[in-house]
Amino acid sequence: MASHIFLSLGILIAICSVVLASDSSPLQDFCVADPSGPVLVNGHACKDPKLVQANDFFFSGLHLPGNTSNAVGSRVTPATVAQIPGLNTFGISLVRVDYVPWGINPPHTHPRATEILTVIEGTLEVGFVTSNPENRLITKKLVKGDVFVFPVGLVHFQRNVGYTNAVAIAALSSQNPGVITIANAVFGSTPAIPNDLLAKSFQVDIKTIDWIQSNF
Repeated sequence: MASHIFLSLGILIAICSVVLASDSSPLQDFCVADPSGPVLVNGHACKDPKLVQANDFFFSGLHLPGNTSNAVGSRVTPATVAQIPGLNTFGISLVRVDYVPWGINPPHTHPRATEILTVIEGTLEVGFVTSNPENRLITKKLVKGDVFVFPVGLVHFQRNVGYTNAVAIAALSSQNPGVITIANAVFGSTPAIPNDLLAKSFQVDIKTIDWIQSNF
């Protein structure tokens, strides 16, 4: 009898843990973000529903190519809760990514979202790396119409391996997925990570680290 009680209690704890670990479902039709609201919450406070307009759920711009004149040869155009306040509490967002030939979307992570990407134009090499200790690279070449998934939190990348510009659209499972570009975070943090620590981590000399950091 006691074993059945403990088993039932264990199942209950496991169920509660799963429930508590997931996002809450909306308790109303919508909660349009009010970034100027005085209340600090995990996300955004709700705008007065009586003041909500159609434009709170609207964004125009994903038909326009992004400016790829930068060091990596790509540009991400987001459509998150920052651009569409009506996305607040809905756990979804969208981005457009433009790439010049051999342009990259460098290794990065989304701490709060899984990403599903589809190629609109061009040919992309994509991949992600599994967590320690395997650190396995899973990669594939995509062409127009292909779809690929990047699991939440894992380091991933894209590269245009064609000779023309490429375009992709990606959906993410968060209104605010966040992005951590690995090189920027490691070598361009403020204040800087100590160069001797980075030298030991990457097994190179301090001068090499200083040179890399100078580029960020």
